[in-house]
Amino acid sequence: MSAPTLFATDTLRGQLQAVIRLSIPAVLSQISATAMQYIDATMVGSLGANASAAIGLVSSSTWLLSGLCAAAATGFSVQVAHRIGAGQDDRARAVVRQAVVFSVWFGLLLAAAGAAVSRPLPVWLGGAADICADAAAYFLIYALALPALLVQQMFGAILQCSGDMRTPSLLNVLMCLLDVVFNAIFIFPGLQLGPVRLPGAGMGVAGAALGTALAQAVVALLMLWAVLARSPRLRHLGGSWRPDGECLRTAARIAVPAAVERVTLSAAQIAATRIVSPLGTVAVAANSLAVTAESFCYMPGYGISAAATTLVGQSLGAGEKRRAKRFAWLSTALGMAVMGGTAVVMFLLAPAIFTMLTPDAAVRSLGVQVLRIEAFAEPLFAASIVAAGALRGAGDTLAPSLMNLVSMWGVRITLAAWLAPRWGLHGVWAAMCFELCVRGVLFLVRLLRGRWLEKKAV
Repeated sequence: MSAPTLFATDTLRGQLQAVIRLSIPAVLSQISATAMQYIDATMVGSLGANASAAIGLVSSSTWLLSGLCAAAATGFSVQVAHRIGAGQDDRARAVVRQAVVFSVWFGLLLAAAGAAVSRPLPVWLGGAADICADAAAYFLIYALALPALLVQQMFGAILQCSGDMRTPSLLNVLMCLLDVVFNAIFIFPGLQLGPVRLPGAGMGVAGAALGTALAQAVVALLMLWAVLARSPRLRHLGGSWRPDGECLRTAARIAVPAAVERVTLSAAQIAATRIVSPLGTVAVAANSLAVTAESFCYMPGYGISAAATTLVGQSLGAGEKRRAKRFAWLSTALGMAVMGGTAVVMFLLAPAIFTMLTPDAAVRSLGVQVLRIEAFAEPLFAASIVAAGALRGAGDTLAPSLMNLVSMWGVRITLAAWLAPRWGLHGVWAAMCFELCVRGVLFLVRLLRGRWLEKKAV
């Protein structure tokens, strides 16, 4: 056992500085992830509306599989935060060993399941015949790369919960740069660099999936190396690699509610896709690109949420409930302020953003209109994102999952299904805006009541 590396300050100023210090690299990491989405959308968007619509059609399904990886990562990374907060570095390293073994078999299982449904999936989602082939190819490649995605998310989260926000941030920036290079090679038939023309694979939509998959694979290996060979507190991995029932049960208790939440939210996203699909290819493409554009606004919230998970998890691991509560509220307030500011920027720059994302004038016009509707929900959306991170640090994943389920299905999908035939895509995004406000209020109430402080994560 070693002394905990905890952000052990009880002054408001010191705690706010700790939140900001951890949030900055996490936010930069999320911004790089957002930039990667913009790059993919811009490169694919240059191929036309059908290419954007093909990726948009399966985006809810890729989000589901990514969410299952994130849920699994939560189950192990929260344990690492609590063990380090309690000064139990040896127990933290035992959790890492379990995470390595789990990532291998669970990643392969997800890849097999995704590959099996890749061909019929676009048809199930109601896609037009002229985009189904591209959508199926994109999803197949995405599915086969899921083991790399799981390793990247798992060990990035473990590094963050150990207090190392810098390494995952730098590696995610690298992934963004690699994504640019690989996408240029695989999407287009050639690349003009001044007087020199470099050959390309010309794979189109499938090339976007392959380029991103290769970038993820490189960074996944580097994340694993950073934990197993470089992390001062986690790299000494001598010990048993056999399955540890207690660790796996704890991971399941934390991760399963988050996974069920992601499944139900993804089912809702798929239902939303079915609601949008009859509105036409322009609406499907505008919807997909508007979701990508909105990520500029909410990704900083997810970065601050990661910091909240670490701070709350380590504080509760050390038995400091009062400090954990203060960190939760400071993080949430910071997230609301930051995302409120980015919402203003997004509203003003929406036309420029869509000019960058697609050359199709009809898609640009519709996308700008719906994106501006969403801007009004961002502060309360931030509350739900960051508060969820704080609750996750406490191991409280069941109640947030239920709140998300009720909010998404009881408000967004019901309202969108009623408004879409009347207002088109504008109605779908108005329903989304209202639901995110409801969700934010629910999470603020959960945070205020304080029952999450009594949860026993490990």
